[in-house]
Formats: sequence, structure tokens, C-alpha cells
Amino acid sequence: MNIRISTDRNLAFARQPKPIPATEIEERIEARKALKRPEPVELDFGVLFPTAGKPRVEVVFDEEGPPGLQLRVRIANFKLGQHVFPPSIPAQGLKPLGNRSKRFARALQVRPFLPDHLDLRPLPQPLPQKLQSPPFFLALPTEEAERGNRATTIFAPDNRRVFSDTSYPWGTCGRVDTPGGQASGVLVGPRHLLTVSHTIQWNADGTAGWVRFRPAFFNGSAPFGEAWGTRVYFKWKVVGPTIDFIEGMYDYVVVVLDRNIGNLTGWMGSRGYTDAWDGGSYWQHVGYPGDLTAGNRPTFESPIALDGAWWQFDSHEAMAHRGDVWPGQSGGPFFGWWAGDVGPRVVAVQSSQNSSENNASGGQDLVDLVIRARNEFP
Repeated sequence: MNIRISTDRNLAFARQPKPIPATEIEERIEARKALKRPEPVELDFGVLFPTAGKPRVEVVFDEEGPPGLQLRVRIANFKLGQHVFPPSIPAQGLKPLGNRSKRFARALQVRPFLPDHLDLRPLPQPLPQKLQSPPFFLALPTEEAERGNRATTIFAPDNRRVFSDTSYPWGTCGRVDTPGGQASGVLVGPRHLLTVSHTIQWNADGTAGWVRFRPAFFNGSAPFGEAWGTRVYFKWKVVGPTIDFIEGMYDYVVVVLDRNIGNLTGWMGSRGYTDAWDGGSYWQHVGYPGDLTAGNRPTFESPIALDGAWWQFDSHEAMAHRGDVWPGQSGGPFFGWWAGDVGPRVVAVQSSQNSSENNASGGQDLVDLVIRARNEFP
């Protein structure tokens, strides 16, 4: 089903309705219990292993093990000491909108989706005490730490907090793994993952390296299963490790996944950013930082203000912010809530950082990418 783009020529693009201030979200967005009881579902887990011929698999149930750890798979013809890697996936580039974005009277946008089987919580629940653990690495030095200069992207005080909530919309965010390492991402469609471009392995033959996504991933647990990328849509192939001012405008991709995992988790909507929102503390962010949690648990931060580069078009621009980010949070969404919506909408993803500010990438080009991917691969 194609996504329609509605326009209102009587409304100037810069006069879009403002998001709800992040400090008011809990007051203005009403939490909701699931409308129906979730039924058992079929989950896919991809396992790669070398075998001599067709795999001979035996399923073993450990009757003495705890629930959830009873299933074991035994491979009878495993070839010891050999690597097996996922195949490369097709990559498709789209031209930036540029001045063409002026033909839209309002920002491009895609609606969010809240499944009936999930609770809605406008803020994630506090982390239960039994799941708390010491930080993997402290980005901000303590008084006992060795004195000296230290470039960081965490601005005291560190406002991130670890959470494990799987209700909507928190289960739409998850951990992204690629040959280039670990990043963060969010579902923006039934099988459509929005993440950062610089985590993708861009191959010389025009393809992209494998992508694995596990929504609501927490300490090795994947409560919604996992999905693998089958195609990547991009505006710019950002390679890194440094990101210049052009790459900073387009540091995002949409990955089409191999199954509709979003039907289980729901997904966030997306919306074109406008500089009219600069400086407003509207935004929330979720990501998997390497310092606090070694990329194994998500963190949440709010409120955050974005500041779009004034010399760049609303259609594609880098945005500065003072949220607290660390490598691993790249690709994590910046999202806000609008009155009347069932869920939040993404306006940008975390891109880069330095010692004085952090940067996100977004704009109408981001939403254009989402629309194209969802139309061509529903």
C-alpha cells in the first residue's frame, strides 16, 4: 500500500505544529494498557554455522533448565574452525531533495503505529534494582579519577538513564550490529529500520554488508526476536571515522528487514524537521552507549533541544545538540510527540560528536527515504 503525501498550500512549511515540550509529555500523553492479550507468536532467530552438506539439526529440550532456556539446537555435521558470514545486501541511493523540498507546503511525515497487544508509556519505566549494574566505563571522570584534560561528549551532569521497558514506543528501539560494529536504531515501518549511515559497511561492488537488528535488546536478551537486512536505502554513503559537514546532513539509512518485526513492536512515525523548532526542548533520545553499558543496554534521555544549521535547507541538515551521547548511540532516534498522535515521530538520528557539541542528521530527506523504502518494500 503506497503512502500518500498530503499537502496544504495554505500553510507555510515553517509554521508546522510544534511538538509537545518533553517536560510536558507525561502530563499530556495518556498512558494506555494493552487492548488485548498478546498471543504466542512465531519468532525467527538467524544462526550462521558451517556444515558438511545440508545441516542435520536436532532440537533438544533441557527439562531441568529455567523457562526460556530449555531449547537447545545440536548440529550433527558442524565443520569445526570455519567462519560463515551473512551475504552482502543490495544498496539503493536516492537523490537529495535540495530545493525541490519547497514544493511541499508542509513537512513530509509518516504515521506511527501502536499495536493493540502492547502497553503505551510516554516515559520508560525506571530500571528494576535487580537489573542494575555498575557502569562499563565512566565518560565523566569522578573526583577520584586522575586529573587532566579529557575530551568527552557527555556534558555534566550525565542525564542518561538505563532502562529495560518493552512497552510502546520503547520496544521500537534496539541494537544494530554490522561488520563495522555496534550502533542503535529504530523501527519506522513494519520491517523498516532507521539507523546511521556510517555504521554500514559500504562494499566496493555497490552492495552493503550485513545488518542485524534486535529491538529492545537488553543484556543478551532479545524479547521480540531479531531481523536481518535485505536492502539498504541511502542518500549518502558515509564512511567515517570522521564526518564532514556534507556527510553530517545525510548520515542515515533505511534498512529493509527480512520480516515484519514491527507488527510485534509497533513503530515510530517520522517527520521533516524545520528550523522553526530550534532551541525547543522537545526531543527524547534512545541509544546503546559503549561507556555506560558496553552497548548491551539502552539508555534514555530527555529533554533535548536541537539546533539546525541555519545555512542548510530544512530538507537536509545537520543539527547540533547538548544531549549526552557516546559511540554506540549513533543511529539512535531523536523523537517528539504531537497532540493527537498515537505515538512519537522521529526527526533525526545521532550522527557524530566532538568535545564541544554533538550532532544529529535529519530533515525531509530522511522522511523521503522512509517513504520510498516503505512504498517499494511494504
